Amino acid sequence: MGVLDQISRRLGQAPVNVSRRGFLAGSGALVLATALPLRPVRGQETAAEAPAVEAFLELRPDGTALLRSPFIEGGQGIFTAMAQIVGEELDLAPENFSVEIAPAGGPFGIMGGYRLTGGSMSTRTGYPVMRQLGAAARAMLVEAAAQEWGVDASELVTEPGVVVHEGSGRRAAYGDLAAAAMDLPVPAEPALKDPADFRWIGSALPRMDVRAKSTGRQTYAIDVEVEGMLLAALRHAPRLGLTPAAVTNRTEIEAMRGVHSVQMLDGAVAVVAEKFWQARRAIDAAEIDWTEGEAQWPMPADFSSAGFRDTLASATGEVVEVEAAGDAAGTLEAAETVIEATYDAPYVAHGQLEPPSATARFNEDGTLDLWMPCQAPEMFVGAAAAAAGLEASQITLHQQVLGGFFGRHFLYATANPFPQAIALAKAVGRPVKLIWTREEDFLRDAPRPLGLARFRGAVGPDGPTALQVEVVGEGPTQRWYQAPPGQDPSATEGISGKTYAIANTHIGQIFHANPAVIGYWRAVGHSMHDFMYEGFLDELAQAGGLDPFEMRLSMLSGSERHRTLLERVGEISGGWTPGPFEAEDGTTRARGVAMASPFGSEAAVIAEVSVDGGEVRVHQVWVALDPGQVVNPSTVEAQVQSAVALGTSQTLVEELVYENGEPTARNFDMYPILRPDQMPQVHTAIVESGAPMGGVGEPGLPAVGPAIVNAVATLTGQRIRSLPLSKHDFG
Repeated sequence: MGVLDQISRRLGQAPVNVSRRGFLAGSGALVLATALPLRPVRGQETAAEAPAVEAFLELRPDGTALLRSPFIEGGQGIFTAMAQIVGEELDLAPENFSVEIAPAGGPFGIMGGYRLTGGSMSTRTGYPVMRQLGAAARAMLVEAAAQEWGVDASELVTEPGVVVHEGSGRRAAYGDLAAAAMDLPVPAEPALKDPADFRWIGSALPRMDVRAKSTGRQTYAIDVEVEGMLLAALRHAPRLGLTPAAVTNRTEIEAMRGVHSVQMLDGAVAVVAEKFWQARRAIDAAEIDWTEGEAQWPMPADFSSAGFRDTLASATGEVVEVEAAGDAAGTLEAAETVIEATYDAPYVAHGQLEPPSATARFNEDGTLDLWMPCQAPEMFVGAAAAAAGLEASQITLHQQVLGGFFGRHFLYATANPFPQAIALAKAVGRPVKLIWTREEDFLRDAPRPLGLARFRGAVGPDGPTALQVEVVGEGPTQRWYQAPPGQDPSATEGISGKTYAIANTHIGQIFHANPAVIGYWRAVGHSMHDFMYEGFLDELAQAGGLDPFEMRLSMLSGSERHRTLLERVGEISGGWTPGPFEAEDGTTRARGVAMASPFGSEAAVIAEVSVDGGEVRVHQVWVALDPGQVVNPSTVEAQVQSAVALGTSQTLVEELVYENGEPTARNFDMYPILRPDQMPQVHTAIVESGAPMGGVGEPGLPAVGPAIVNAVATLTGQRIRSLPLSKHDFG
């Protein structure tokens, strides 16, 4: 179970009709919200108590529908999925829907009283609620027609957008029934469709946000314009913990064209101007003296990522048990063949397409409006209230579509610009839009933690007999939600939670605090830990003289679901062939295999690689993904392609290096990402096992890295235990 699965407990809920007098007086629309036992969580205590006056669903007189999505669109296709699910049960084609982001507060906390977009949870969390919502609306429309025609509701059926009485041939469009349906009670348990009758769930429908994004019409936080606003650029202290002592040329830069003022912030200096380029030019010219200040997590002046890796490698302390079976220690002690290895993976940046920004406006009545991207609206409202010295009820968050995220837009104390935007708007008395440049984003990003694990394993003629792992470090859930060592999935997932049958295992964590401000990254702990586990599994196979594919099959004898998945990826790759072998183009290639069990889904991957001029080239990646059930196959395939791109990128080239307490990369010139010519061909097989619905956005990533590394080991004889591959010599 992943970290966000662990903190998500969906309570029972049922749709509720919102009175036309209380919400849309005289509109003739059918308006449905939900009645939830809202249970506030950390950072949401006041926001969660907002009255449920916003609606999930409005069915309009023209037969179209407005759906307010509890989840934030960030390129993953959630708006389309929500329209498909609601439309399926409502019996209204998804193209008749418009979808927007639901505001903070109100009835939208469908994840047990709160909501967030992340952990590959949106569709699987929203699926039962949205089906019920659509079914309730359909039942009310049918009842409205039954009362109008004086027939029993059981005599009526629906076609897309229409209620039909087959006996008389009478038909009524949804829009014509919306007003009458508005005053009917909402059924507590409306009948749901038989999946065999689905029209749209399971269909590869086109994404509803593609046109706006491909034509440049989609707006993001960086595009926000507010009347009378100023623009701001800033420069953070080069090391977290420093703060500005003085701007020695302040008079000079405040005299520059368009500049309104220079503002001293905690750990940064900002220039506020009429235009962003004016602010940027001025802050670039600023001469700033920095001094030691106060910070919750100050970076040591001598901190380096290389030194921290060595610290983790030699760390000792209490090993907190995470998983255990049999007698791993005793079996290892008695074994003839014992393999030991230490694996590590570096800090990696988010590098999302849209740099962070926030716009703040204080109003005459003392309220505050904010325009910004985030993945957890109610949490951000709570934090903004604290920053502004207001009540959450005084803040209106205008949530923006995300220009990429990968975990970047969670609430990290030093990595979000909105507290600075609030401070600037308060200081200058006008609305302010603050944009972090890419350089400031790299400097204050909350990267994926540098991770390390120490492995010991024993193998016999039939496969591994014992496995002992010590995961050393800190997970983001320990940092931000105080999960204790051993109980934080983000710190061990991908090493814990594996499905292979090894009779004697012990997985433990040695907690070691990370000096850097760390955060969630796509696939979280799985993104690095599956590389470590699956790489070591191949080492055991080699030590035992076993084929890594066949060994995995034998270790999955107790799980038909996993065996089916592994066999399926073998099939779509044309049959398992480890190599080395000569390809049609004359290159010498090899293949590697790996599996992962992230976010309620299962994945199996085969990668095919060669080495060209000392550089690893990934030619093809085959992914078999079992998310249990699927809403939109084309979205699943797109997510797999995206996950393979990011998984290949972090395996080949990505590494955020720290020296002297600072990241050495401040832009993509020093932080390479996957080039277009490095992108492999991706082949996807979706396997719907019928298991409970799992995630899709992240599960395609974790097995990519180890499949590539295992292929490299087969091809070159080099076992890589430290990413990225670009720092190793394959010449």
